[in-house]
Amino acid sequence: MPYTEMLVPDSFILLRPKVQTGPFVFSSPHSGRDYDGTFGGQSRLDALTLRSSEDAFVDQLFATAPDHGAPLLAARAPRAFVDLNRAADELDPAVIEDAPRMAHNPRIASGLGVVPRVVSAGRHIYADRMSRAAAEARLTQYWRPYHLQLRHLMFDTLERFGRAVLIDCHSMPHEAITPHGRPSHPTPEIVLGDRFGTTASADVVAQIEEAFKSAGLRVARNAPFAGAYIAQTYGRPSHHQHVVQIEIDRALYLDEARVEPRPDFAAFQTLISGVIAQITASALDLPLAAE
Repeated sequence: MPYTEMLVPDSFILLRPKVQTGPFVFSSPHSGRDYDGTFGGQSRLDALTLRSSEDAFVDQLFATAPDHGAPLLAARAPRAFVDLNRAADELDPAVIEDAPRMAHNPRIASGLGVVPRVVSAGRHIYADRMSRAAAEARLTQYWRPYHLQLRHLMFDTLERFGRAVLIDCHSMPHEAITPHGRPSHPTPEIVLGDRFGTTASADVVAQIEEAFKSAGLRVARNAPFAGAYIAQTYGRPSHHQHVVQIEIDRALYLDEARVEPRPDFAAFQTLISGVIAQITASALDLPLAAE
């Protein structure tokens, strides 16, 4: 069966509003934490180390999106098991038997293909390579259904509202953003990625940036994260499809060492809910003619 017709039960979480009221779709592809039944003892790493590459609890931060008239699609499978923000053909021969050799791909070279070889700090997940069939099974169970659903959401939104704006929700390790602060320019807390203006129109990005700034957060664009597969694939501003990747400094809400919410998690969750409210309301200020 072609994967464009395939939906696998329990492969993702979809929270829909009672009525979608605007052109926004929210996606959290790296917050999956269903480790039971995925690795099945294959990994050489303990559970806490595996979670170091997870965008932990980002789906919870954005869980009120349906309350503001926007669907939220979230991963179930962990990023360390299958990365939904990579292309299905980004297969790493160093971890998958019989994977085809590709032209140089920096993500594969660094061990971060669609089936990752490493988690943060370059720690290897497996002692041995897996079969190509095992890797393909992960794509069938999780990757393809997720992207099928995301395409449906974007298409339906575009049909209904004349535009579709995907908010691609992520978090970044605090240590990844620290080098980007300077005495006269404090470290950003939010990084918006639009592939340097190629995946979303300027007015869409400006409205999203203003929502975070209004919440008192420091915002930067495209450095050090400009967007990956999802932004590149679904962001087509000339066709009224926009994608903005959002990276949130984990130190704002997470105990990174324990991968647990900070005591003030609920307060930050409320702040993000306010940002969502402002973003979704901004649809009224974005005329189609501007695109």
